[in-house]
Amino acid sequence: METLKKNPAWKSRKGPVVLVIMDGVGYGEYKEGDAVANSKMDNLNALTEQNPHTRLKAHGKAVGLPTDEDMGNSEVGHNAMGCGRVFNQGAALVSDSIKTGAMFEGAAWKEIIANVKGGAKCAGCHQPGTLHFLGLFSDGNVHSHLDHLKAMIIHAKKENIKRVRIHVLFDGRDVGKLSAFDYIDPFEAFLKELNDENFDAKIGSGGGRMWITMDRYGADWSMVDRGWQTHVLGAARQFTSAREAVETYRKEIPGIIDQDLKEFVIIENGKDGKPAPIGTIEDGDSVIYFNFRGDRALEITAAFEEDNFNKFDRKRRPKVCYAGIMEYDGDLHVPKRFLVNPPSIDRTMGEYLTASGVRTLAISETQKYGHVTYFFNGNRTGKFNEKLEDYVEIKSDVIPFEQKPLMKCKEITDKVVEAIGSGKYDFIRLNFPNGDMVGHTGVYNAVIESMEGMDIQLGRIKEAVEKAGAVMVITADHGNSDDMYEHNKKNGEVLRKEDGSPITKTSHSLNPVPCIVYDPEYKGEYQNEPKDACLSTELGISSIASTCIQLLGFIPPDDYDKPVLKSS
Repeated sequence: METLKKNPAWKSRKGPVVLVIMDGVGYGEYKEGDAVANSKMDNLNALTEQNPHTRLKAHGKAVGLPTDEDMGNSEVGHNAMGCGRVFNQGAALVSDSIKTGAMFEGAAWKEIIANVKGGAKCAGCHQPGTLHFLGLFSDGNVHSHLDHLKAMIIHAKKENIKRVRIHVLFDGRDVGKLSAFDYIDPFEAFLKELNDENFDAKIGSGGGRMWITMDRYGADWSMVDRGWQTHVLGAARQFTSAREAVETYRKEIPGIIDQDLKEFVIIENGKDGKPAPIGTIEDGDSVIYFNFRGDRALEITAAFEEDNFNKFDRKRRPKVCYAGIMEYDGDLHVPKRFLVNPPSIDRTMGEYLTASGVRTLAISETQKYGHVTYFFNGNRTGKFNEKLEDYVEIKSDVIPFEQKPLMKCKEITDKVVEAIGSGKYDFIRLNFPNGDMVGHTGVYNAVIESMEGMDIQLGRIKEAVEKAGAVMVITADHGNSDDMYEHNKKNGEVLRKEDGSPITKTSHSLNPVPCIVYDPEYKGEYQNEPKDACLSTELGISSIASTCIQLLGFIPPDDYDKPVLKSS
């Protein structure tokens, strides 16, 4: 790996460059519902007013997504910040693969299909089986898209597959929190039109994404256990349809939103006249996990693929041919079989820095630890250099985030303040998850508390930076807590329930995010007057990499997106 070139015009600083990523914190379009603007954030406001700052794009094409109507997310956001350039991301890659037909010509798809027909050996069974699809039942385009699922089902029918079962994970985070019927009803109609005497496709099981299956970073394996019991074993509460399941849980649990819906299986009367689950996963079946994003795919994949699995009792592990729609971990090659190649991200900022001898610390709590490591490093597991890099994970609490909105921001800050003063590191990156994880709950007051708690920690880091003669860059990976209410797009008015209360929003926003540079030992190498002199609506968060490289005293690579700071 080539090293970075030193900038001869740069005058060194005593302390490190500290990159603070405020997950889910943007500049809101509307005053009402903007929990960032409406929180008492004296430290963030003062840092903005007194230092060079700008607004960066963090959604759509600026982070490699298909259109500017696509909200950003933490994974593509950290990819962009860490690699300094924009790569086409999961949704675009899958869509292109389906459009060109490349997915269906690939070895993985052919093996999946052959196995269901009884002609493949990967499951160790040669009788015709069922093709199962498992994933987020949404068009949010963050983890998955229903268009991909529909295209695969249509193609499976063309390939004379006889039986398909879909295991749905309701969203309520990247789409409306009570939007389940907006997906169930059209999808059931879609299946009804496809089904005939030779093709049988049905929803077999389901539940909310934050209750079953889609855990990440080992935060709560019980979610995956519940998913396994539901999708594989059929051991969950029984209903005759997905709509009935959702209707029942909403009546029984007032205020429950889609992401928290309890698990269910669909039953029909069997040949013996007794009701039984219609979607259990058996020997000889094939399974496609159709989420393209990796963080919430790795654990259920491990449950299907790993021989020495000890996270929960699987009770029965069917011999199946399993594939992900994408490779979720390129270094560990997980899953073993995948339908679409992920973006090939090379020459990340982290790799350049270690090649150049920069000592680095990456830190967050469990919920975002993988983002400041794996995703920031271009979907790469492990370190570039064991001697130069330290990674610190602070264990997240397994508790609804609205019940403890401060999360672990104090504990993260304790470690960061100590690291800044230690003189051990040249570059420190950290993620405060509060604005995203608490923002997804839709509980406005909890988000206010999370923002104000985080602001206190920003003040502590500022003091440590000033004392050490360091530099702090404050930014975010996407918006969320800045847009907590649904608005009428034509007139900007808040949409309200019958009782007059606002309809809360739990998804990410399309809003820009901050980039603030606090450099208490500023020595004139870049323009810092007026304070918003670097303001440009054309820059995205991919500019963070070259900005940090610039502040470390190096010349950014020629093909990196330009830094936000203008040279003097």
